[in-house]
Amino acid sequence: MKTMLVALVPVLTLSIAAAAYSQPTAHNAVRDYPNRPVRAIVPSVPGGGGDLSARIFASGLSDAFNMPFVIDNRGGAGGTLGTHIAAMALPDGYTVLMGNIASHGINPALFKDLPYHPIRDYAPVSLFGTTPNALVVHPSVPANTLKELIAYSKANPNALRYGSSGVGGSPHLSMELLKTMTGMEMQHVPYKGAGAVLTDLLGGRVQVLSSSLPSQLAYIKSGKLRALAVTSKTRNAQTPDVPTVIEAGVPGYEVIIWYAMFVPAKVPKPIIAKLNATIVQVMAKPEMKARLAQAGIDAATSTPEELAAWVKVEVEKWTRVVKQANVVPEL
Repeated sequence: MKTMLVALVPVLTLSIAAAAYSQPTAHNAVRDYPNRPVRAIVPSVPGGGGDLSARIFASGLSDAFNMPFVIDNRGGAGGTLGTHIAAMALPDGYTVLMGNIASHGINPALFKDLPYHPIRDYAPVSLFGTTPNALVVHPSVPANTLKELIAYSKANPNALRYGSSGVGGSPHLSMELLKTMTGMEMQHVPYKGAGAVLTDLLGGRVQVLSSSLPSQLAYIKSGKLRALAVTSKTRNAQTPDVPTVIEAGVPGYEVIIWYAMFVPAKVPKPIIAKLNATIVQVMAKPEMKARLAQAGIDAATSTPEELAAWVKVEVEKWTRVVKQANVVPEL
């Protein structure tokens, strides 16, 4: 028996060594990442600013890694559905979330019982874009400036209807913030998605909208909608003649729509670092900046730590707005 065990030792040693050699090491996993397509979940339906920015961004990552980053639109429940799906994914770096102001800024402030935690369940990777909302009106509205719109709404309380993509979304809360700061009086008409509200706005069934610039840019440039202001601190290059809300007479008003990549919380840090470094390289390319700028989006990057801090600031801001406007969420 002893002789048999001694004879088996070299065989067992070789077998163990071969097995160890065949298993991918953590170093190899990072070095080879990604070696298959990556699913990029967008927590909204196709057609909005979040979808457009994610598609441009994903194409840049696909080129940089020479591997597809495949967009997977998972809209529903105000963006919570797709965001939750991403949190539950295998933490191997092959599912990423194209998060935004709604998924990690507004929804945590709006809903008490979210199926995910914006900080505990995700690892932040980097910002990849920012854009303002554009405050637009149907051409039939007798207002060519924001001051005129404010005056008209006060003189004709609730005569105007403003649309939104749903209760608690950025279009809704940005208008409620503006109403709180100016005393405007308008009726809120919530829709299920950005496409539906734009259709009714173009048809004049609602008259006012504050929504992401990329989703409205073509209509502004064609004259089908009249832009009165953008919600950022500075003007946007695609609409240089449109003043900011601050310039239009509402000091202190600012709403920035932001887009960022997150991954499930337990994704290895070396993969996060590799993603972040590649994002910084991709977003620095003139052609990527130009593609985003043409859509009304400013390229942006951050460290994971900066993004984590930004999420906390946004949640605090929108918690105050939700409370002040007494917004009751719908899920």
